[in-house]
Amino acid sequence: MNQVFDAIQRSAKRIKNAIDIKDIGYSQQENSSGETQLQLDIQCDMIIEEEFSKVAAVHTISSEEKEHAEELHADGKYFISYDPLDGSSLVDVNLSVGSIFGIYEGGFGAENMVASCYVVYGPRVEMVFAQNKVKLYLLQAGDFEYVKEIRLTEKGKLNAPGGTQQNWEPYHKEMVDSFFKEGYRLRYSGGMVPDLHQILLKGGGLFSYPGTSDKPEGKLRRLFEVFPFAFVYEKAGGEAIDGKGRLLELGYRHLHDTSPCFFGSKYEIARVKEVYSQNG
Repeated sequence: MNQVFDAIQRSAKRIKNAIDIKDIGYSQQENSSGETQLQLDIQCDMIIEEEFSKVAAVHTISSEEKEHAEELHADGKYFISYDPLDGSSLVDVNLSVGSIFGIYEGGFGAENMVASCYVVYGPRVEMVFAQNKVKLYLLQAGDFEYVKEIRLTEKGKLNAPGGTQQNWEPYHKEMVDSFFKEGYRLRYSGGMVPDLHQILLKGGGLFSYPGTSDKPEGKLRRLFEVFPFAFVYEKAGGEAIDGKGRLLELGYRHLHDTSPCFFGSKYEIARVKEVYSQNG
Protein backbone atom coordinates (compact mmCIF):
# COMPACT_ATOMS: atom_id res chain seq x y z
CA MET A 1 0.00 0.00 0.00
CA ASN A 2 2.89 2.38 0.71
CA GLN A 3 4.04 2.11 -2.89
CA VAL A 4 0.53 2.95 -4.11
CA PHE A 5 0.40 5.92 -1.73
CA ASP A 6 3.78 7.12 -3.02
CA ALA A 7 2.61 6.82 -6.64
CA ILE A 8 -0.45 8.94 -5.87
CA GLN A 9 1.75 11.59 -4.29
CA ARG A 10 4.06 11.67 -7.30
CA SER A 11 1.05 11.92 -9.60
CA ALA A 12 -0.44 14.78 -7.60
CA LYS A 13 2.75 16.83 -7.78
CA ARG A 14 2.96 16.35 -11.55
CA ILE A 15 -0.73 17.15 -12.03
CA LYS A 16 -0.34 20.36 -10.02
CA ASN A 17 2.44 21.38 -12.41
CA ALA A 18 0.29 20.45 -15.41
CA ILE A 19 -2.59 22.57 -14.12
CA ASP A 20 -0.26 25.53 -13.75
CA ILE A 21 1.16 25.40 -17.27
CA LYS A 22 -0.93 23.09 -19.48
CA ASP A 23 -3.11 24.26 -22.36
CA ILE A 24 -6.68 23.63 -21.17
CA GLY A 25 -8.25 23.67 -24.61
CA TYR A 26 -10.52 20.91 -25.86
CA SER A 27 -9.09 17.87 -27.66
CA GLN A 28 -10.68 15.97 -30.53
CA GLN A 29 -11.38 12.98 -28.27
CA GLU A 30 -14.35 11.95 -26.15
CA ASN A 31 -14.32 10.03 -22.88
CA SER A 32 -16.47 7.03 -22.00
CA SER A 33 -19.48 9.27 -21.33
CA GLY A 34 -19.32 11.00 -24.69
CA GLU A 35 -17.92 14.21 -23.19
CA THR A 36 -15.26 16.04 -25.17
CA GLN A 37 -12.01 15.74 -23.25
CA LEU A 38 -9.84 18.66 -22.29
CA GLN A 39 -6.15 18.44 -23.15
CA LEU A 40 -5.57 18.61 -19.41
CA ASP A 41 -7.78 15.55 -18.76
CA ILE A 42 -5.66 13.51 -21.17
CA GLN A 43 -2.40 14.79 -19.69
CA CYS A 44 -3.45 13.94 -16.12
CA ASP A 45 -4.68 10.50 -17.16
CA MET A 46 -1.30 9.76 -18.73
CA ILE A 47 0.57 10.96 -15.65
CA ILE A 48 -1.33 8.64 -13.31
CA GLU A 49 -1.03 5.65 -15.64
CA GLU A 50 2.70 6.22 -15.92
CA GLU A 51 3.19 6.40 -12.15
CA PHE A 52 1.12 3.28 -11.43
CA SER A 53 2.98 1.38 -14.15
CA LYS A 54 6.06 1.66 -11.91
CA VAL A 55 4.32 -0.13 -9.01
CA ALA A 56 4.49 -3.92 -9.25
CA ALA A 57 1.69 -4.29 -6.67
CA VAL A 58 -0.82 -2.69 -9.05
CA HIS A 59 -2.56 -5.35 -11.13
CA THR A 60 -5.08 -3.30 -13.13
CA ILE A 61 -6.10 0.31 -13.50
CA SER A 62 -9.29 1.86 -14.84
CA SER A 63 -9.76 5.52 -15.60
CA GLU A 64 -12.85 7.67 -15.91
CA GLU A 65 -11.29 8.85 -19.17
CA LYS A 66 -10.94 5.36 -20.71
CA GLU A 67 -13.58 2.87 -21.81
CA HIS A 68 -11.72 -0.26 -20.68
CA ALA A 69 -9.49 -1.32 -17.80
CA GLU A 70 -5.80 -1.93 -18.40
CA GLU A 71 -3.72 -4.68 -16.81
CA LEU A 72 -0.30 -3.47 -15.68
CA HIS A 73 1.22 -6.31 -13.62
CA ALA A 74 -0.19 -9.83 -13.65
CA ASP A 75 1.19 -10.57 -10.18
CA GLY A 76 -0.14 -7.40 -8.58
CA LYS A 77 -3.00 -7.43 -6.07
CA TYR A 78 -4.40 -3.90 -6.26
CA PHE A 79 -7.02 -2.74 -8.73
CA ILE A 80 -7.18 1.04 -8.89
CA SER A 81 -9.93 3.16 -10.41
CA TYR A 82 -9.42 6.89 -10.71
CA ASP A 83 -10.83 10.13 -12.01
CA PRO A 84 -7.68 11.97 -13.11
CA LEU A 85 -9.09 15.49 -12.86
CA ASP A 86 -12.62 15.77 -11.54
CA GLY A 87 -14.14 19.17 -12.36
CA SER A 88 -11.51 19.94 -15.00
CA SER A 89 -13.85 22.39 -16.76
CA LEU A 90 -13.49 24.65 -13.69
CA VAL A 91 -9.76 25.15 -14.24
CA ASP A 92 -10.18 27.98 -16.73
CA VAL A 93 -12.13 29.99 -14.14
CA ASN A 94 -9.54 29.14 -11.48
CA LEU A 95 -11.76 27.11 -9.14
CA SER A 96 -10.53 24.11 -7.16
CA VAL A 97 -10.48 20.71 -8.86
CA GLY A 98 -9.31 17.27 -7.77
CA SER A 99 -8.18 13.71 -8.43
CA ILE A 100 -10.02 10.70 -6.95
CA PHE A 101 -8.63 7.19 -6.38
CA GLY A 102 -10.43 3.99 -5.36
CA ILE A 103 -8.09 1.21 -4.24
CA TYR A 104 -9.47 -2.32 -4.45
CA GLU A 105 -7.77 -5.63 -3.63
CA GLY A 106 -8.30 -8.68 -5.84
CA GLY A 107 -10.78 -7.00 -8.18
CA PHE A 108 -13.00 -3.97 -8.62
CA GLY A 109 -16.14 -3.56 -6.53
CA ALA A 110 -17.11 -1.92 -3.25
CA GLU A 111 -16.73 -5.20 -1.36
CA ASN A 112 -13.04 -5.23 -2.34
CA MET A 113 -12.23 -1.64 -1.39
CA VAL A 114 -9.32 -1.35 1.04
CA ALA A 115 -8.46 2.34 0.76
CA SER A 116 -9.32 5.51 -1.10
CA CYS A 117 -7.74 8.86 -1.67
CA TYR A 118 -8.43 12.22 -3.21
CA VAL A 119 -6.37 15.32 -3.92
CA VAL A 120 -7.62 18.91 -4.00
CA TYR A 121 -5.78 21.37 -6.24
CA GLY A 122 -6.71 24.82 -5.00
CA PRO A 123 -4.88 27.70 -3.34
CA ARG A 124 -3.14 24.84 -1.53
CA VAL A 125 -2.72 21.23 -2.60
CA GLU A 126 -4.27 18.92 -0.01
CA MET A 127 -4.61 15.15 0.00
CA VAL A 128 -6.97 12.97 2.02
CA PHE A 129 -6.12 9.29 2.39
CA ALA A 130 -8.55 6.85 3.98
CA GLN A 131 -7.63 3.36 5.15
CA ASN A 132 -8.30 2.63 8.80
CA LYS A 133 -8.56 6.34 9.52
CA VAL A 134 -9.01 9.45 7.38
CA LYS A 135 -5.87 11.55 7.27
CA LEU A 136 -5.23 14.99 5.80
CA TYR A 137 -1.91 15.91 4.16
CA LEU A 138 -0.67 19.25 2.82
CA LEU A 139 1.85 19.77 0.03
CA GLN A 140 4.64 21.90 1.48
CA ALA A 141 8.04 22.57 -0.10
CA GLY A 142 7.59 19.69 -2.52
CA ASP A 143 6.44 17.03 -0.04
CA PHE A 144 3.13 15.97 1.46
CA GLU A 145 3.15 16.54 5.21
CA TYR A 146 0.66 14.98 7.63
CA VAL A 147 -1.70 17.55 9.14
CA LYS A 148 -4.41 15.77 11.13
CA GLU A 149 -7.05 13.07 11.28
CA ILE A 150 -10.50 14.06 10.01
CA ARG A 151 -13.73 13.21 11.85
CA LEU A 152 -17.25 14.37 11.05
CA THR A 153 -19.64 15.74 13.63
CA GLU A 154 -23.09 14.21 14.15
CA LYS A 155 -24.77 17.21 12.50
CA GLY A 156 -23.34 19.68 10.04
CA LYS A 157 -24.28 23.07 8.60
CA LEU A 158 -23.46 22.92 4.88
CA ASN A 159 -25.74 21.88 2.02
CA ALA A 160 -24.32 21.01 -1.42
CA PRO A 161 -27.14 19.92 -3.75
CA GLY A 162 -26.10 18.66 -7.19
CA GLY A 163 -28.02 18.17 -10.39
CA THR A 164 -30.27 20.52 -12.34
CA GLN A 165 -33.14 21.60 -10.10
CA GLN A 166 -35.79 21.42 -12.82
CA ASN A 167 -35.05 17.69 -13.06
CA TRP A 168 -35.34 16.98 -9.34
CA GLU A 169 -38.24 15.05 -7.88
CA PRO A 170 -40.53 17.39 -5.86
CA TYR A 171 -39.83 15.53 -2.62
CA HIS A 172 -36.07 15.93 -3.15
CA LYS A 173 -36.44 19.69 -3.61
CA GLU A 174 -38.61 19.88 -0.51
CA MET A 175 -35.93 18.04 1.46
CA VAL A 176 -33.14 20.31 0.20
CA ASP A 177 -35.19 23.39 1.04
CA SER A 178 -35.91 22.04 4.52
CA PHE A 179 -32.20 22.06 5.34
CA PHE A 180 -31.94 25.69 4.23
CA LYS A 181 -34.88 26.51 6.48
CA GLU A 182 -32.87 25.05 9.37
CA GLY A 183 -30.06 27.48 8.64
CA TYR A 184 -27.81 25.35 6.46
CA ARG A 185 -25.56 27.31 4.10
CA LEU A 186 -25.30 26.63 0.37
CA ARG A 187 -21.87 25.45 -0.73
CA TYR A 188 -21.78 24.20 -4.30
CA SER A 189 -18.94 24.87 -6.75
CA GLY A 190 -19.78 22.30 -9.41
CA GLY A 191 -16.77 20.24 -8.35
CA MET A 192 -17.39 17.05 -6.39
CA VAL A 193 -13.95 17.02 -4.77
CA PRO A 194 -13.84 20.56 -3.32
CA ASP A 195 -17.48 20.41 -2.16
CA LEU A 196 -17.11 17.09 -0.34
CA HIS A 197 -13.74 18.22 1.02
CA GLN A 198 -15.30 21.37 2.44
CA ILE A 199 -18.03 19.40 4.19
CA LEU A 200 -15.42 17.09 5.70
CA LEU A 201 -13.17 19.87 6.95
CA LYS A 202 -15.97 22.14 8.16
CA GLY A 203 -17.52 19.49 10.37
CA GLY A 204 -20.36 18.07 8.31
CA GLY A 205 -23.44 18.64 6.22
CA LEU A 206 -24.91 17.03 3.12
CA PHE A 207 -23.71 16.53 -0.45
CA SER A 208 -26.47 15.15 -2.65
CA TYR A 209 -26.59 14.09 -6.28
CA PRO A 210 -29.93 12.34 -6.74
CA GLY A 211 -31.43 10.42 -9.58
CA THR A 212 -33.14 12.99 -11.81
CA SER A 213 -35.69 12.90 -14.61
CA ASP A 214 -32.90 13.11 -17.19
CA LYS A 215 -30.49 10.81 -15.31
CA PRO A 216 -32.57 8.44 -13.15
CA GLU A 217 -29.50 6.31 -12.37
CA GLY A 218 -27.53 9.35 -11.26
CA LYS A 219 -24.57 11.03 -12.94
CA LEU A 220 -21.60 10.16 -10.73
CA ARG A 221 -19.65 6.96 -11.40
CA ARG A 222 -19.54 4.24 -8.79
CA LEU A 223 -15.98 2.98 -9.15
CA PHE A 224 -14.27 6.31 -9.82
CA GLU A 225 -16.18 8.77 -7.65
CA VAL A 226 -18.99 7.30 -5.56
CA PHE A 227 -17.32 4.33 -3.85
CA PRO A 228 -14.07 6.18 -3.01
CA PHE A 229 -15.93 9.04 -1.30
CA ALA A 230 -18.33 6.63 0.41
CA PHE A 231 -15.30 4.90 1.91
CA VAL A 232 -13.85 8.24 3.09
CA TYR A 233 -17.11 9.41 4.65
CA GLU A 234 -17.78 6.16 6.49
CA LYS A 235 -14.24 6.02 7.87
CA ALA A 236 -14.64 9.65 9.02
CA GLY A 237 -17.76 8.76 11.01
CA GLY A 238 -20.36 9.82 8.46
CA GLU A 239 -22.58 7.87 6.10
CA ALA A 240 -22.99 7.45 2.34
CA ILE A 241 -26.16 6.09 0.74
CA ASP A 242 -27.98 5.92 -2.60
CA GLY A 243 -31.19 7.19 -1.01
CA LYS A 244 -31.91 4.14 1.11
CA GLY A 245 -29.00 1.71 1.38
CA ARG A 246 -25.23 1.95 1.82
CA LEU A 247 -23.35 2.85 -1.33
CA LEU A 248 -20.64 0.38 -0.34
CA GLU A 249 -23.16 -2.45 -0.58
CA LEU A 250 -23.91 -1.73 -4.22
CA GLY A 251 -22.48 -3.81 -7.03
CA TYR A 252 -21.68 -2.51 -10.48
CA ARG A 253 -22.69 -3.67 -13.94
CA HIS A 254 -19.82 -2.13 -15.88
CA LEU A 255 -16.80 0.08 -15.20
CA HIS A 256 -18.70 3.31 -15.81
CA ASP A 257 -21.87 2.42 -13.90
CA THR A 258 -23.45 5.36 -12.04
CA SER A 259 -25.57 5.83 -8.94
CA PRO A 260 -27.52 8.48 -7.06
CA CYS A 261 -25.48 9.39 -4.00
CA PHE A 262 -25.76 11.21 -0.69
CA PHE A 263 -22.77 11.85 1.59
CA GLY A 264 -22.97 13.48 4.98
CA SER A 265 -23.13 13.44 8.74
CA LYS A 266 -25.48 11.05 10.48
CA TYR A 267 -28.20 13.65 11.08
CA GLU A 268 -28.51 14.65 7.43
CA ILE A 269 -28.35 11.09 6.11
CA ALA A 270 -31.10 10.04 8.55
CA ARG A 271 -33.30 12.74 6.99
CA VAL A 272 -32.50 11.49 3.49
CA LYS A 273 -33.42 7.93 4.47
CA GLU A 274 -36.70 9.10 5.94
CA VAL A 275 -37.67 11.13 2.87
CA TYR A 276 -36.63 8.53 0.34
CA SER A 277 -38.21 5.61 2.19
CA GLN A 278 -41.53 7.46 2.03
CA ASN A 279 -41.23 8.42 -1.62
CA GLY A 280 -39.10 5.75 -3.30
